[in-house]
Amino acid sequence: MNIILRNTYPKTKTHSGTVIFLHGSGDTGSNLAEWVRFLLGHDMEFEHIKIIYPTAPVQSYTPLSGELSNVWFDRRSISVKAPENRKSLSKMYETINNLIQNEVDLGIAPSRIIVGGFSMGGALALHTGYHLRNDLGGVFACSSFLNRDSIVYESLGQRLASDSNFSELRMYHGARDTLVPLDWGKETYEKLSKLGVNGNFTTLDNALHELKKQQILDIRDWILKKVPTLAEIQNKL
Repeated sequence: MNIILRNTYPKTKTHSGTVIFLHGSGDTGSNLAEWVRFLLGHDMEFEHIKIIYPTAPVQSYTPLSGELSNVWFDRRSISVKAPENRKSLSKMYETINNLIQNEVDLGIAPSRIIVGGFSMGGALALHTGYHLRNDLGGVFACSSFLNRDSIVYESLGQRLASDSNFSELRMYHGARDTLVPLDWGKETYEKLSKLGVNGNFTTLDNALHELKKQQILDIRDWILKKVPTLAEIQNKL
C-alpha cells in the first residue's frame, strides 16, 4: 500500500533525528500538520529533527459501512473489546518499517527516531514501537488504545522474558473523550506498564477526542530530551 508523505525539514535541510507523526482515521498527514500549526501558531520545527507526516492509504473501513477512507488499518468496530484485525494491520507493518528504514539509510540511528500518532495513528505507533521494532527512541500516542487481544501484548510478553529494553512511552487522553473513552487509554497504558514499558500517562482535563496546545508543547519538549543535538551529546562526554 502506498502512503503520501509530507515532510517538515529543519531549516538547515539536514537532520540527525526523525519524528514520524501518524494521523487519525479519515484524516491526512497535511491536515495533521495544519492542526499542529493551528495549535502552536507555527509549525512544530526543530533545527536538527525532521518531522514526517504520512498519509494513510485509501481503503475500505468497516466502521464506516465499508466506505473508502484514509485509514492505517481496518477494524470491526471502534471498541477495546473487538477482535484485532491482524491481517489488515500486517499490511501496514512493511510500509511503516520501510519508512523507518529510509531514515536509517540516511544515517539516522533508530534510537534517534520517534514514532507517534493521534487516535488510530497512535495505535499504529504502539504496534510499531512494541511489536514491529524494539530499537526506537520513543513512542507517543494521543487519544489512542489497543484492543484487549492485541498482538502487541503478546510480543511484549515474549520479549520481557529475554529482558529487552523497551522504548519510552508518552500517552495522552482527553477526560471527556466520547469516541475513545479515557478508560480505554488507561487500560492500554496499564497493560503496557505491567509488561515492562516505562513512560507516562497524562489525562487532559476538559478535552474531547482532540489535540491540545499544551499536549503538543509537552511532546515537543520530550522529543528534544530524547533526541538532543549532537553538540549537546558531545558536551556531556
